[in-house]
Amino acid sequence: MGAVFRAVFGYCFLVFMMRIAGRRPGKQITPFEFVMIFFMGGITLTSMVADDQSFVNAASQILAVALAHYGITVAKLRWPAFGRLVDGTPLVLYDHGHWRAEAMESFRLTPDDVLAMVRDQGLERLDEIDYAILERNGEISIQPQKS
Repeated sequence: MGAVFRAVFGYCFLVFMMRIAGRRPGKQITPFEFVMIFFMGGITLTSMVADDQSFVNAASQILAVALAHYGITVAKLRWPAFGRLVDGTPLVLYDHGHWRAEAMESFRLTPDDVLAMVRDQGLERLDEIDYAILERNGEISIQPQKS
């Protein structure tokens, strides 16, 4: 029964800490935030099944990760270069009829990946767009041609 109480406590505390640490819409979660979410979940699980199953240990580990996340978030706001290092920068994949092969290769993307996003936006051909941009959150943004 103790494991059930630890699981409920871990879940509630994790939800509370995620609420304090900040939130963004699902499609805007950066790799940095994914790491934090999975890491905190792992810490919660470990504190439930490992040798040291105390509430204080679980809470202090989750709190430490949440504070580290908060500190990195503040540093990203204060020093934009640090933010670019942590979250990355948008990359142009397609620019007025020209593929940016280096950017495509570095992220293992193919023209078909971009075309799928073009079709998602109701367009049919590449000549209907000006830009395709790989955003920091991993989404591909399509900029249609201006009429």
